[in-house]
Amino acid sequence: MIKLTLPDGSVREYEGTVSAYDVAKSISEGLARSVVGAVYNGRTIGLKEEIDQDGTIKFVKFDDKEGKHIFWHTSSHILAHAIKRMWPDAKLAIGPAIDNGFYYDIDLDYRLTQEDLEKIEAEMKKIVKEGLELEKFELPRAEALKFTEERNETYKTELINDLPEDAVISFYKQGDFVDLCAGPHLESTKKPKAIKLLSVAGAYWRGSENNKMLQRIYGITFEKAKDLEDYVTMLEEAKKRDHRKLGRELDLFFMSEEGPGFPFFLPKGVEVKNELMKYWREMHKKAGYVEIETPLMLNRHLWEVSGHWYNYRENMYTTVIDEQDFAIKPMNCPGGILVYKNAMHSYKDFPMRVAEAGRVHRHELSGALHGLMRVRAFTQDDAHLFILPEQIKDEIKGVIQLIDEIYKRFGFSYKLELSTRPEKFLGEIKDWDLAEASLKAALDELELNYVINEGDGAFYGPKIDFHLTDCIGRTWQCGTIQLDYQLPQRFEMEYVGADGAKHRPIMIHRTAFGSIERFFGILIEQYAGAFPTWLAPVQVKILPISDKFSDYAEKVRKELSDLNIKVEVDTRAEKIGYKIREAQLQKVPYMFVVGEKEAESNTVSVRERQKGDIGSMSIGEICGVILDKIKNRENDSNQTV
Repeated sequence: MIKLTLPDGSVREYEGTVSAYDVAKSISEGLARSVVGAVYNGRTIGLKEEIDQDGTIKFVKFDDKEGKHIFWHTSSHILAHAIKRMWPDAKLAIGPAIDNGFYYDIDLDYRLTQEDLEKIEAEMKKIVKEGLELEKFELPRAEALKFTEERNETYKTELINDLPEDAVISFYKQGDFVDLCAGPHLESTKKPKAIKLLSVAGAYWRGSENNKMLQRIYGITFEKAKDLEDYVTMLEEAKKRDHRKLGRELDLFFMSEEGPGFPFFLPKGVEVKNELMKYWREMHKKAGYVEIETPLMLNRHLWEVSGHWYNYRENMYTTVIDEQDFAIKPMNCPGGILVYKNAMHSYKDFPMRVAEAGRVHRHELSGALHGLMRVRAFTQDDAHLFILPEQIKDEIKGVIQLIDEIYKRFGFSYKLELSTRPEKFLGEIKDWDLAEASLKAALDELELNYVINEGDGAFYGPKIDFHLTDCIGRTWQCGTIQLDYQLPQRFEMEYVGADGAKHRPIMIHRTAFGSIERFFGILIEQYAGAFPTWLAPVQVKILPISDKFSDYAEKVRKELSDLNIKVEVDTRAEKIGYKIREAQLQKVPYMFVVGEKEAESNTVSVRERQKGDIGSMSIGEICGVILDKIKNRENDSNQTV
């Protein structure tokens, strides 16, 4: 008898082995029709997979993260099948599901074009209509090698060669197409009806510049055509909001061939960054944090103790000083721990909330670099909290509330994910159980909705991730809260307890922005470059109708500047209509048009970014409106392109 526990706590019993599909069908026919897979004992499985042991089971639909992974993984096989039908000599590399769809890397002498993608789409739709069943089969390693070699699939052969001698290799078959794959998959090819191939790009085999350049085809699929239409509309909107394009147009930042992955911030970009950090510092001071600064470069011994030297070195920049190995820090945590260890602490010192806006460097592959979203040098808005076990819940609640307030300031909604103990972990299970229970209690007491990601925690502790949703529906993973029992042990951190004995503190790692640079890029796209008045690099543009009124324009500029309003004067010998259009393109929140009438009455004619002309106002009156918006950090961007 097999006992399966459902998410609501109910238990169902089955005689002998049963498939996930049969379990779903036993609950209801409608459920069986609507689900695409299941999570069984924390592992995502296809509906055809056989279950022969007791455990927990949760069924997933396309809307679930696991459901999308299954759906898009199968879609990548449909893409590969279509490619092989059209170009039988093409060699297949890898084709995973990703956060937004899937891709497949292929080795093909023919250079694919956008027109070819449309033809491949048509072939994929034929395969969907055929409703081919996906059938899994397994082979011993030697037979699997022979199988791929006979088909001249050299990349698949290389992948198998990397597996252990005693490995059993799984394949999936649909019609006459077979692919090396661990799964899981949909039952058949019939569900991904709405198909769109998005682009083709170059990608080195296994991400190494020493290997051959392959062609990578990106795509996305949905169950319904309406969902695909909405997604394509979102992509078109996202293209208009591309932070790289707006960054150039608005003179915020640029990237240079002399420093790939190392952004250059221009004066206006620095103004925005500084304002972000001013807000960040105010919020943290109010929440009881102190701020520290740690060195950019530290010696090898530190990174050996932290584990980075052995587990992360390929992503670190290293050098030699006085015959010692040093590394530029890829993370701020070890430096923060040295600050902690600089003095002996008592239990009365806790909780200690220590923040650091620390510059870090990581060697990202050139193909992964993307504007401000993926760079090689960035500032992490880290904080490390050193706490007692009984303080976990309250401190987690405090961090969640702080991050919540920050995100709402910028108009973001978000979803929460709680990731629990992974298969491979460090530490004692009792510590993990306490940590997970504390995180759950904090979320429950705050009455927040969250999804549990079983087994997806970091190896050193469970975590809560914040997934932002922007104004056009895209999601971004930014904030994170991670409990850590391991670094305090590795670094032998101590405090004197109430009993007079020495104990280990518990450490919380957390970020709100994540990376200042990446968050800046997200904000550019969230606001389409039209920053709220408080965040705008230029808050007011003064537009004199002619040179005759330059002196008055300068007088107004000085009054605003003395009030710390960011202001510029357009002194060019251009018509006023041209100046207004230019200021609109620069997305300046306020424009003051000044001419003879304004100079005589000591007023300005005000144009507001969203409302247009709002009439003549005294300088004091309009400055009061602007200063209130700055003081209250109003989110007054209309977020349109």
